[in-house]
Amino acid sequence: MPELSNLKYQTKILRLPVVKEYTGLSRSSIYLKMAQDNFPKSISLGSRSVGWIEEEITAWIEERIQSSRMNGGDK
Repeated sequence: MPELSNLKYQTKILRLPVVKEYTGLSRSSIYLKMAQDNFPKSISLGSRSVGWIEEEITAWIEERIQSSRMNGGDK
């Protein structure tokens, strides 16, 4: 197993309350978008807990920003 000091970056796992705060989405919207393949998939952290990779959430947000700007912003 590689030492943490040798990694280029340390991957962060975000729990649901943080993902909701970052995205402004509700729990149900997050899970609906995941089911529609329109949101990063969660990863299992244990038998009853999940999390999301911070880089994937950040990339999803950036994609929304770019898409919105290309389509003229709010509609």
